[in-house]
Amino acid sequence: MNALDELYRGSLALLTDLYQLTMAYGYWRQAEAAGEASFHLFFRRLPFAGGYAVAAGLETALQVLERFRFEASDLDYLSSIRGNDGAPLFESEFIETLGRLRLSCEIDAVPEGTLVFAHEPLLRVSGPILECQILETILLNIINFQTLIATKAARICQAAGSDPVLEFGLRRAQGIDGGLSASRAAYLGGCAATSNVLAGKLYGIPVRGTHAHSWVMSFDTELESFETYARTMPNNCVFLVDTYDTLEGVRNAIRVGQQLRESGHAMVGIRLDSGDLAYLSIEARRMLDEAGFADATIVASNDLDEWTIESLKHQGATVGVWGIGTRLVTGNDQPALGGVYKLTAVRHGPGKWTPRIKISEQLIKTSIPGILQVRRFEGSDGFIADMIYEAQQGVDPRRTIVDPQNPLRRRAIDPQSEGRDLLEAVFRNGSRVAPPVPLTESRARAKRELSRLHPGTRRFLNPHGYPVGIDVGLHELRARLIDAHHASRRSSDEGTAADRHPE
Repeated sequence: MNALDELYRGSLALLTDLYQLTMAYGYWRQAEAAGEASFHLFFRRLPFAGGYAVAAGLETALQVLERFRFEASDLDYLSSIRGNDGAPLFESEFIETLGRLRLSCEIDAVPEGTLVFAHEPLLRVSGPILECQILETILLNIINFQTLIATKAARICQAAGSDPVLEFGLRRAQGIDGGLSASRAAYLGGCAATSNVLAGKLYGIPVRGTHAHSWVMSFDTELESFETYARTMPNNCVFLVDTYDTLEGVRNAIRVGQQLRESGHAMVGIRLDSGDLAYLSIEARRMLDEAGFADATIVASNDLDEWTIESLKHQGATVGVWGIGTRLVTGNDQPALGGVYKLTAVRHGPGKWTPRIKISEQLIKTSIPGILQVRRFEGSDGFIADMIYEAQQGVDPRRTIVDPQNPLRRRAIDPQSEGRDLLEAVFRNGSRVAPPVPLTESRARAKRELSRLHPGTRRFLNPHGYPVGIDVGLHELRARLIDAHHASRRSSDEGTAADRHPE
């Protein structure tokens, strides 16, 4: 099932920034629409000051691209936009061109669930520059958010260890799509289930949930509320015990648990949602065990994240399941990934691509030119290093990577280590060429890849940097382009000075 068909009934072609369309209009006016460009989507800094990120959102993006069309209502709206002189912003012929537009670009992407690092392309989009430009915003919107949330989920699940993590964030998520995308990405990142029922339907994610404080408060006593719930849903009893007095709530849950047992059912557990979770979980565990409910689990919630889970575990908390909401689905400590989409090569007609580079006074914003690919080298113990190389040049025989931010830092790749390219063909001539990947498979990939990453890189505080570098041949190409740019500027400046002061 295409989840977007269920959720969105109309076109998403206008889910873009206006400047994408004004640039597309400019290409069209200058007869540059036939020219080709290659763009790469990447981020410059790892989220959450961590050591890795989990790629997510590709399947959603491909579903959008498969149905990408400017519908009649879209064209009518674009025709209504005016410039500052009151005249139409776009010519009618351009609007008609958009109406006939069918994607023909090529897209290569890192599979969902793959671990990715700063400066590495997650997607490469190549083809008519008008098409590539129009796709920028929607691709960034989807990939940025889902990659951010999948990464946060992976960190939280890492802190929880073997304990299941449930995603409970829909009520605090940023809108409908924010909630659904977050649930999808959280499951991909390792969460075991969600409270989001629509996400369960659309994406096949297990759903979990029992009752809230309002259920308890609607009865005269807490005990009555638990007894009524147990009669109503004897196969789904996790009692929320902190409405009035937490430990008394545990005693009431035990009383009802004994009634369930007598009727042939079992109490699943209790949930703590406030107070000192370390102390209360330890006391609740003691009480449950003494009452013969050693199998009853303790679920904890209340604005948790990887840092609080790690702290609670160090304090000896006896929590068996973690319910995570706001701090997961919003990214909390980093509300955006900061991914960018940069043009790196152009081509007019058949033949090789011509690399392009963006130069900045900030080295981190100086782009990597060319048609890029990422090769990951592995050994028996896990990942060794990643190399960003130019696909037309291939990997330089020296097998050396250069730090993108410090050219003095270099690393030779062992000739015996095996490498695999991460970017795979997913879209050709307007159609997807890669079959849909089940979300469970992407989730398993993320778990598998995390197990191949050194523990020092996975740690939360001051993680060890995973080696990612530019192939030495590509580094030299980049340096030549920078030198050529500066030489061109010097020549231009000298010519301007001569014009001002002729001999």
